[in-house]
Amino acid sequence: MRRLVVVGLGLLMVGVGGCAPAGSAPGGSAGGDPGRHREAFDERAAEVAGAWRPRSDWSGGYLPLQDATVLPGQPGFTAETEAAFRSGWYRDQIPLPTKVPADAAIRFSDGALTVPLISAAEAYRQLDQGDPPPCEGRPRVPQAPSPTDATRPDDSVSTRAATACIPLTVTGVTLGTAEVRTSRGVAAVPAWLFTVAELTTPVARLAVAARAVAAVPEPTAPSRTLPAGVAGADRLRRVEGTRLTYTVGLGACDSGPTALVRESDDVVVVGGGVVQGTGECIALAVLKPVTVTLTAPLGARPVLDVGTGRVLTLATP
Repeated sequence: MRRLVVVGLGLLMVGVGGCAPAGSAPGGSAGGDPGRHREAFDERAAEVAGAWRPRSDWSGGYLPLQDATVLPGQPGFTAETEAAFRSGWYRDQIPLPTKVPADAAIRFSDGALTVPLISAAEAYRQLDQGDPPPCEGRPRVPQAPSPTDATRPDDSVSTRAATACIPLTVTGVTLGTAEVRTSRGVAAVPAWLFTVAELTTPVARLAVAARAVAAVPEPTAPSRTLPAGVAGADRLRRVEGTRLTYTVGLGACDSGPTALVRESDDVVVVGGGVVQGTGECIALAVLKPVTVTLTAPLGARPVLDVGTGRVLTLATP
């Protein structure tokens, strides 16, 4: 019987079978030859790059290529506060303004674009994903049992957790800007900056109204299956000048991956080379990070997955 397992960022099928990267052609000959990985990748990447056809709003509108929740600085996470941030657990301790501000400008390296905004209250509604569920560590300060607890056979003391499991406390909010990767490069985008008592930096939620946000173009995937020994990319993890870090999907018994990239003046295509395992293996895909160095800073170039042709977006650190 097959079952669903979550690994990394993907929801993946698990069974038993031979090891191969997700989407690869069975029986391919490139599984153990790094040179063939490069050759097969280059051919596929050229096809993906050639199919890239952005719409006019790619270079003339506002199209964010990362999450709408941004950390402007180092948050000083603990295990508990990082879990709360990743899960969207917040509690507000202030009145949240419901008034919609006047239109404001997004500032790109090549100009500016005036856009409508949302209120702080609406931004908070988008940010907050509810309270943490009952889990180990809640409440924040474990309560010591009272002398009468031992006489209560059904008392909840026996289920009290020993460590913290808490929401983040919002104590202030101001309208400012956050640096965001967009289809026109890094831009200063209007954002509501929420002061959080437990963190050392505000949590920014982009304040641009949905009607002003362009959609990411639909990918044009090659008609052929991904070559054996070549793995697709899942998501960007970091962009620092000429260095890109992204995750690659591969089989549980595969080795690698090695980072593979093909860049041109207008597009960057990434993936990974893997050596396929042999024999019987659980059919489980995993995500592993790799880093490449480009010949020039990424700038406004899109990063495309060699497997699907889709634009990779930047995950919140």
